[in-house]
Amino acid sequence: MMPEENEARTVRQDMIALLQTEACSLRDISQALHISEKEAGDHLAHIRRSLSTTRQVLRIHPATCRACDFVFRERQRFSRPGRCPRCRATRISLPRFFIRSG
Repeated sequence: MMPEENEARTVRQDMIALLQTEACSLRDISQALHISEKEAGDHLAHIRRSLSTTRQVLRIHPATCRACDFVFRERQRFSRPGRCPRCRATRISLPRFFIRSG
């Protein structure tokens, strides 16, 4: 069966389009695309790899502790950290992701 020209885009294509227009957390992505946060994180890992061959880059506004303002700059995972290494608080903002040209 041949795909039609107006066939829907893939989840990753929709995610790329979303992240090119605004910075989103995993929660925002999962709600916008009707997928789980875990699935959104898995797709982000693949998108980061596939964008490495283009002039676009997946950028991250890192998670931040709301109690002591510690910024999780070195964190490689897409999910929210469980607790702050400095003050041990669990009030952590969600990391936000967006796509920009090189």
